[in-house]
Amino acid sequence: MQEVKVIGAGLAGSEAALQLAKRGIKVKLYEMRPKKNTGAHVTSDCAEFVCSNSLGSSDITNASGLLKKEMEIAGGELIKIAYDNSVPAGNALAIAREDFSQAVTKMITDNPNIELVREEITNIPDGNVIIASGPLTSDKFADAIKEFTQSEHLHFFDAIAPIVEVDSINFDKAFWASRYDKGESSYINCPMNREEYEKFYNILINAPRIELHGVDKDSKYFESCLPVEVLASRGIDTLRFGPLKPVGLVDKRTGIENYAVVQLRQDNSAKTLFNLVGFQTNLKWGAQKELVHSIPGLENANIVRYGVMHRNTFINSPQILYPTLESKKRKGLFFAGQITGTEGYTESIATGLLAGINMAKRLLKQEPLTLPRETMLGALTFYITDIAHLKHISSRDNSVRYLPLQPTNSNWAIVTPIDLPPKEKKNKKLKTKLLAMRAIEKLQTIVTDC
Repeated sequence: MQEVKVIGAGLAGSEAALQLAKRGIKVKLYEMRPKKNTGAHVTSDCAEFVCSNSLGSSDITNASGLLKKEMEIAGGELIKIAYDNSVPAGNALAIAREDFSQAVTKMITDNPNIELVREEITNIPDGNVIIASGPLTSDKFADAIKEFTQSEHLHFFDAIAPIVEVDSINFDKAFWASRYDKGESSYINCPMNREEYEKFYNILINAPRIELHGVDKDSKYFESCLPVEVLASRGIDTLRFGPLKPVGLVDKRTGIENYAVVQLRQDNSAKTLFNLVGFQTNLKWGAQKELVHSIPGLENANIVRYGVMHRNTFINSPQILYPTLESKKRKGLFFAGQITGTEGYTESIATGLLAGINMAKRLLKQEPLTLPRETMLGALTFYITDIAHLKHISSRDNSVRYLPLQPTNSNWAIVTPIDLPPKEKKNKKLKTKLLAMRAIEKLQTIVTDC
């Protein structure tokens, strides 16, 4: 049996390696940390969560929740570890990030079929390779990928939210609750009246930001993970209808639904650290401290990690990959994770799962999986690898050009639609339930031999 080299021990690479190993295939899993750090990671563990600690909803009528269910059906390893290391977060799956990554690292290092190599890879190796180097791919390896693909890398900016110590939160003002009382009251909520919100908003829009240099000035933000200051620049009420929306959050001590609410989500299993939900930011650290301390309940909060911004690099997958995630240019070379143009933790794990399965099928001389668009993972891989939806015909001269790929996460818009009776066409709840049931049924018939 041939050996497989997996580049990157993040979420996608770790999942791919474990999928190969449990099929009896030897794996060399390369990770450059701690010899070379990224500027965003804080440990050398495998599968470290860098930004939020949430994988999103677990409800199958939510696109992200369906993708999690599909991974369970397909035998995903990291999704099981995530549930084993979950922390309360209402309907969402949030994890104690250190416990999770330590558990993944142990599973990998204990596996006799996996050799974890702490070394930076600067060129694409020969043989069977899965590139899962992630959005923080080193410059040298990014150059090697660029040379191989003969195309420019695309990139956008992602940001990290601050984390505070729970013991430094003032619970005379803050209160525990989940929106609409769904699930356990697991979020800390810092309420604001109109005056407090306007003071907070003025601090935010006038706060100094860390300057982006060179080509980075022209880079785009990922729309679903915008820095809080960018959201605020769209209008004074944007945050109140976004991450600070007060709807469904009533302080039972007062019976009041406030003007705005800042939520904090548990970040570790000991319940000592909480991150500010939706507060990804690129503000200078002094400005972050002033902003956080302007929030009622966080006046004396001890900030243990400030928000930072980092560049995400990804390939132009429609030109480079098949829906199996194998390269069109070289057999036996797969890509997985955010470098493919998928966005999100769940999506990274899922593409690692598919790349691992399909690499194993290649080595076992079996037909690779091309998942149908009725499944969420199939729709996602089709979206990032299909060039048709990027075709743009000019209304002025009918000339044809292809727009660049924009990163995407799991969403219902990319899934093959389902027909509903006319009376039910606007019934979103029924529609997503039927879409989810259809996806689960299809996937269960496909993966029986995986």
